[in-house]
Amino acid sequence: MRNSMRSVCIVCSVFLFPVFLTGAGFAEEKTGEVLFKENCASCHPDGGNILNPKKTLSKKDREANNIVTAADIINKMRNPGPVPTHPQEWAGMKMFDKYNIPDDEAQKIAEYILATFK
Repeated sequence: MRNSMRSVCIVCSVFLFPVFLTGAGFAEEKTGEVLFKENCASCHPDGGNILNPKKTLSKKDREANNIVTAADIINKMRNPGPVPTHPQEWAGMKMFDKYNIPDDEAQKIAEYILATFK
């Protein structure tokens, strides 16, 4: 009985210890702010736009570009627009598809933008 109990403990340790080390199953969900900082802030610091100052994340600029809802923001993330053909034209925003930023994370980012950049 004692040997079988010891075997069970060893088996559990071998399989469960890596789970505890990686935090798998216990990962804390990221907030919209954290996701924004990870994915967007390098080009949109403080809601600005380092490549195109006319397209900041401010409410005024969003509305001027017909981006008023979370769905509009997500759509822009997924479909930023055509890539210019002239080499000296502004390259535009990187596309963030569902594989780069899943829908639930995109929603959090969009809600963060709406709440933060007035």
